[in-house]
Amino acid sequence: MFLNTLLVVLTDLAARFLGNTVFRQHFHLWLSAVLMFGPALSFWVSQHSVFAKRTHFLYRMFLRSGWGWTCVFAGSFVFLLSFSIRRSLSLSVRHLSRLGVAGGLWFGFCKLLYLLENTTGSCYEPLLGGPDVANGQPMLVLREGESKSVCLKAGMVWRGYEVSEDVFLLCLCCLLLAEETAVFGPYLSLGGISDAPLRILFLFCVLLLGLWIFLLLCLLAYFPQFPTQLLGGALGCLSWRGLYQGWYRRGPSWCCPGRPGQGLLNTKNSSTEAEDTKLNHDHCN
Repeated sequence: MFLNTLLVVLTDLAARFLGNTVFRQHFHLWLSAVLMFGPALSFWVSQHSVFAKRTHFLYRMFLRSGWGWTCVFAGSFVFLLSFSIRRSLSLSVRHLSRLGVAGGLWFGFCKLLYLLENTTGSCYEPLLGGPDVANGQPMLVLREGESKSVCLKAGMVWRGYEVSEDVFLLCLCCLLLAEETAVFGPYLSLGGISDAPLRILFLFCVLLLGLWIFLLLCLLAYFPQFPTQLLGGALGCLSWRGLYQGWYRRGPSWCCPGRPGQGLLNTKNSSTEAEDTKLNHDHCN
């Protein structure tokens, strides 16, 4: 009884916060400010911290498979919410397709960035027996005709035009989770059925959003790489804007899944229709 009450209180507070109009309209601006000024945290953090090591558990367990974690929890929440409201498999699949579109966009951009880095970069071999330059770094000798993967496997150094894929992924996942979970607040305010499994999935999505923000701050503070991280974050924000603030505004059709919550909250009741219209309007802003 106590645990259920605690679950209800926590999820209600989180749903009210994520569903707030101010949060939905300004979260991307806050995320942009973090990207701009986050590297300044490197002046205050300790490089002896456990988070200053790339081998840390959180980096290995979550960052390398960030899109998988996001798809599992966000996808489960979206499917269970939509199916519990309408009992329509086709409608649930339509809402799930937003994750598929975002995943395809992320995969395509990663491939494009890899090709860009291979095209613009060069491989260098450290000349260990040669004279050292400033800061004790060995002299580098250009090795032509090597790809990035072959270069790194051979223990050499790759220098090229880079965009941080980790920051790109974290920004895209944060914005996606914020969009997909924002509908839960209006759903609860309309008296929607909210059993324990749905609330637990929502809470997991909220915790995952908090983890992605924490890892983003860690990357910016402990591994500052300007402007590659800024470019990665900008690409993530542009992807979100193109999907959720652009394409999905067109409304549900055979070629567009529509916005989160569209077709779920509207009923014959006029007040409910007004609430659904308000939610869709807030997503557009």
